[in-house]
Parts: sequence; structure tokens; C-alpha cells
Amino acid sequence: MLDIVLTVKPMTIFERTYKSVRIVVVTGDITKQEVDAIVNPANSLLIMGGGAAGAIKRIGGEEIEDEAVKHAPVPVGEAVATGAGKLKAKYIIHAPTMERPAMRIGKRNVGLSVRGALKCAEGLKIRSIAFPGMGTGVGGLSLEEAARAMINEVKEHIDKRTTLKQMVFVGFGEDLTHAFERAVKEALATP
Repeated sequence: MLDIVLTVKPMTIFERTYKSVRIVVVTGDITKQEVDAIVNPANSLLIMGGGAAGAIKRIGGEEIEDEAVKHAPVPVGEAVATGAGKLKAKYIIHAPTMERPAMRIGKRNVGLSVRGALKCAEGLKIRSIAFPGMGTGVGGLSLEEAARAMINEVKEHIDKRTTLKQMVFVGFGEDLTHAFERAVKEALATP
């Protein structure tokens, strides 16, 4: 029996440039993104259990979590960077959306988390960053609500000026990808 393994590149669903920042929406695997930093939607203890955090730890290696927990606790609205282990990215930016693992959260926490991640990215002087859905798993937010909160925070950040040149929003499935696309079209009209 012959086993065939196909590697599928993420498919760009939508792209827009807003004030010189390239905004890309893809369906794919957050751990496969070729960017300077990948955002981990963390808890304040920086324990990497399930969802995007679990995938980052599984693929990138336990050293990511080992380095992260040394910085704990990190309040919602702040973020810390670690190495990216075996991933192609240089950094993982751990941006808590919740204080404890598996908490339900509101869109305010998502906005604060994205703000913290972007501030951390600016401090690292990086040019590209990838976000998974923030608060869309155990956080309990609808995909639409989370996507809008994320993109609204990104717009506010870009409007104040940024050194970032590319932001990638990665949907783990088409529903989240389309939620990101709708949020970008609504919030980031071409200036």
C-alpha cells in the first residue's frame, strides 16, 4: 500500500493594504506561518494546554512553554515574547486573553490581548506577525465578535503608526477565515 502525504500551503482568502500595512487573511495552521512572530492566545499563567497554544507547544517544542512560564503571571493587556522553538517564526508572543486556563471571556479581553501583543511586537522591532483567533476557543466568543474586536484593535494600532509591515490573520477553519475577512472589510476601508 502506498501512502501519499500532501502538504497544502495556506490559501490567502483576502488581502488588503491599510496605511502601508499588508493585512492578509488565510485559512491554515498558525504554526506554519512564515512571519517574525506568532501570537499565542494565552492565559496569565502561560500554561500552554489546548487550542492554538497547545498546537504551538506540540509543533514548536516544550521549550516554548518552559521559557514562557518563567515570566508568569502576565496580566491581560500585557504580553511577553519567547523563542519559537522549532517553528519558522523567530518569536512567540504570549498575549493572555484570560487570567486562568479555560475561562470564559468578553471581547474587551480580546482587544486588550491584541493591544498587548502589538505593543510587544513593536518592542521587538519586528516587521510581521500572525494571529490566530483570540478568545474563539475556550474563551467562548463567537467568531464574528472575536474577529471584530481583533481587527478594531489592529486599526487603532495602525492609525497611531506602526513599524509592522504585515499582519496575518489565520483561520483554523473557513468560518473563522470569513469572519476575519468581513471584519477587515468593515473596519479597514482603503484610505
